Amino acid sequence: MPDTAVPDLRRLSHFVAVVEASGFTRAAERLHLSQQALSSSVQQLEKEIGAALLVRSGRRISLTPAGQTLLDEGRTLLAAARTITRHTQAAAGAQPDEFVVGHSPAISSGEVYALLAPAIGALPSTSFTVVQLFPDRLVTGVREGSVNLGLRRGVVPRERLASTVARYDTLRIAVRSDHMLAGRSRIPVAELADETFVLWAPPGTSYYSDFLVNVCRRAGFEPHYRVSRVQGCPPEVAPLTDNAVAFVTSPPGPAIDGAVTVVDIEGPVLVPLQGLWQPHTRSAVRDLILAQR
Repeated sequence: MPDTAVPDLRRLSHFVAVVEASGFTRAAERLHLSQQALSSSVQQLEKEIGAALLVRSGRRISLTPAGQTLLDEGRTLLAAARTITRHTQAAAGAQPDEFVVGHSPAISSGEVYALLAPAIGALPSTSFTVVQLFPDRLVTGVREGSVNLGLRRGVVPRERLASTVARYDTLRIAVRSDHMLAGRSRIPVAELADETFVLWAPPGTSYYSDFLVNVCRRAGFEPHYRVSRVQGCPPEVAPLTDNAVAFVTSPPGPAIDGAVTVVDIEGPVLVPLQGLWQPHTRSAVRDLILAQR
């Protein structure tokens, strides 16, 4: 079979810049190129790929179906190329490896450490950095390469990222320790029908919120909920800040200096923890972490 043409990365970056700037004029200014040089670069890219990418109408441009595909996939490819360059430069400079793990607020730093512990022990020359990020910043960090591995609750499809379920965790509820449910050792989800739940984002905007709402629906009721007014703190604090029941994955028993109690749910109910990373990249550290699942 004949070799498939591979786009020149420089020309690909020019094409992306033109689309993001909504035209050649502003893109040329940002890239410090003449419009003629930039237009020629994009035309050469179209010849390499063998497809029209842009429809030009005066100063206006629009994407062809092929152009939209290249834009979506090309951004991912350029981000991966930058990551590969950084890794290669670090190796050439004999710099210690640094591996950045980002996690959403629904996952505690303790849970992240438990996932990383085998890799930390096996890779003494690797430096690990764990940062908490809201989901939109987490996805951006993974896509751009500043986060090597992202972790979040639920499974989100249709993103141009590589992903897998890193593990499943047991879902529980957290209540104020003076709540009548705090004395229970285990409770069916159906018995929570009259409670108000805390979510960290409205259903329809968060796959984790959708997952939690569906847990209630499978138990036979439509949950009453409110979106937490305190974001970024451990999920166990929600019963204190919002005076409502919170779904958590922390161990059963007292939490937050005894002010909150975590209670098991009958079932059990398992929630996936999704790992995300940049496509077109390889990482022995990431492989070792995800091998623990």
